[in-house]
Amino acid sequence: MSYPRVSIIILNWNTKNFLEKFLPSVISTNYPNFEVIVADNGSKDGSVEFVRNNFQGVKIVQFDKNYGFCGGYNRSFQFADGDYIILLNSDIEVPSNWLTPIINFMEENQDVFACQPKILSFFERNKFEYAGACGGFIDILGYPFCRGRIFSHCEEDYGQYDDIKQVFWATGACMVVRRKFFDEIGLLDEDFFAHMEEIDWCWRANLNGYKIFCIPQSVVYHVGGGTLPKTNPWKTFLNYRNSLIMLEKNLDTLNALVIIPIRMLFDLISAILFLFKGKFGDFLAVIKAHIVFILGQPKWIRKRIETRKKIKRKKVNSKLIFKKSIVIEHFIKGKNKFSELNF
Repeated sequence: MSYPRVSIIILNWNTKNFLEKFLPSVISTNYPNFEVIVADNGSKDGSVEFVRNNFQGVKIVQFDKNYGFCGGYNRSFQFADGDYIILLNSDIEVPSNWLTPIINFMEENQDVFACQPKILSFFERNKFEYAGACGGFIDILGYPFCRGRIFSHCEEDYGQYDDIKQVFWATGACMVVRRKFFDEIGLLDEDFFAHMEEIDWCWRANLNGYKIFCIPQSVVYHVGGGTLPKTNPWKTFLNYRNSLIMLEKNLDTLNALVIIPIRMLFDLISAILFLFKGKFGDFLAVIKAHIVFILGQPKWIRKRIETRKKIKRKKVNSKLIFKKSIVIEHFIKGKNKFSELNF
């Protein structure tokens, strides 16, 4: 039996502690044809020396500085020889049998661009983890949520989402992508630097007619916040700015003209709430994100034109987009579970 080649790429930036803890589980993956690459974004914590001295079979790629999630991965792809490439966070523990179910599914479904496993919390293994849970969707205003996670509320996993499911986006924390589609879809958008980039990537894949799936028969365990904690204002800035750029790039013209102003209004309400909670850094991060987005319009418009020229479809499958506001459903109506959304 022939097994396609798989390249597992772990992008590292000063996470030696996670490499010590979790790299052995990755190397012990029970799949006959894979390589492990540690791509280092200019770490200063001895990460590279640790990997070189302790894991002889791991390929090391070193960059001169931190190029972010997008730039680091884009530069690392050229060093991978796999038919499938896996973006894997350094703070993820994988069981030995995690990979085979995904590769088998993708081999049987050639129109699939990307898949993710079920993502559970490393610390609470009966609960979904924030970054991806059991597959991602967006609402009508472009807010992301997951099967098993709505905003910061993560559900307990009791097998309720164990069906293989087509989703809108797969998490960049553990994302298996088909390499042969790169030329058509393009790589990660380096202007994002980090955060929301995988949703933008999957959106482009959807617009080109390819599919994204979650394969819950594969399970991994994620620490979360390994590089940037959730409370970091820089992370807040990236999420708010990148969300707006993503909408401008991928929405059709009519929807962009309607949705982006509404989304910016929702953002400003969020900023005010940050201020009332005493989170002044997050308040400023939202305001800065809007200023950067507005001042950068010439650049984002060029990106929009380039994106819309390349796509095969004007809109994605409507069944993958929640037709209501997840903000209202969660914060006003009190819906905390994906199953409560009637989606």
